[in-house]
Amino acid sequence: MVADRTVPELVAAARGGELRATARLLTLVERGGEMADRVAEATHRHIGNAHVVGVTGPPGSGKSTLTAVWTTRLAEAGRRPAVLAVDPSSPLTGGAILGDRVRMAEATAAGVFIRSMATRGHAGGLALAVPGMVRVLDVAGFDPVIVETVGVGQVEVDVTAATDTALVVVTPGMGDAVQANKAGLLEVADMFAVNKYDRPGAADVRRDLELMLDLSKLTGHGRPGAVARPPILSTVATTGEGVADLADAVDAHLEALKAAGMLATRRNERRLAEVRSRLDHLLLEASAVALEDESDPDAGPGGAGGHVGADEPDAAGEPPGVTARRLAERLLRGFEG
Repeated sequence: MVADRTVPELVAAARGGELRATARLLTLVERGGEMADRVAEATHRHIGNAHVVGVTGPPGSGKSTLTAVWTTRLAEAGRRPAVLAVDPSSPLTGGAILGDRVRMAEATAAGVFIRSMATRGHAGGLALAVPGMVRVLDVAGFDPVIVETVGVGQVEVDVTAATDTALVVVTPGMGDAVQANKAGLLEVADMFAVNKYDRPGAADVRRDLELMLDLSKLTGHGRPGAVARPPILSTVATTGEGVADLADAVDAHLEALKAAGMLATRRNERRLAEVRSRLDHLLLEASAVALEDESDPDAGPGGAGGHVGADEPDAAGEPPGVTARRLAERLLRGFEG
């Protein structure tokens, strides 16, 4: 049984193409904790083969349909694409609102591996588990691995930290180009797709993007290490128009990164971004414990100024900044051992 196997056994099975083992590893990573760390240790030496692509953009831009058509064609051509659909957490269950195959039934039928996951409220939009899940799919032989996000805002910017190539999807009639600019997507995008290009106003969206890219070049903005001006593709996902050009552009970007010696740089940036994210998470957890101890009347004085009572905000007789600094110093001493 899958549940009875050790992590190294599951990794070996996943590398051999067993989907149940891959799914089990993804579950372990998503749950976090010690088992997720074991998976990371077991997969670390086998990563780096998959092209990781982020697909982002405002709601209603047709990201899921475009991704479904694109990955279906890749699968039909003999490749092994996988999709991680990062969905908002359900306020009731804490799980992903959208199921693995709700939005991409046709892609699944063609053999595309699809997994949805919840952000679980992690600051920055992406779940802590995303990088680890990408590694599992990489080790399992999937390529490309596509990370699709939902919503507008910081999540679209953050997704680039976990990808080699960032694709931003916009659509006419919704002010998406302006939204993309405000969200900072022009500074992180490697390419754009104006989806639903058969609708009125599509040419205007393309023109707006071109002007914004011109301005970003003049002001020195743009994704660090960009190998070229971000191309703007025209697509109609519902008919498949432009999808082949999109697929070619994504593949060409990977080759351009390799030729410029930037692929390793981006992947190192991705690793550092994950380290920062996990460090933030660990510090927040440690801070929460320290604050709980500090406000517990039964725990005794929290330090030189005494504890901060929950119903007596000024009981410690010191400003909040002093309390915060004292707790930070205590945490640092704890990390030093």
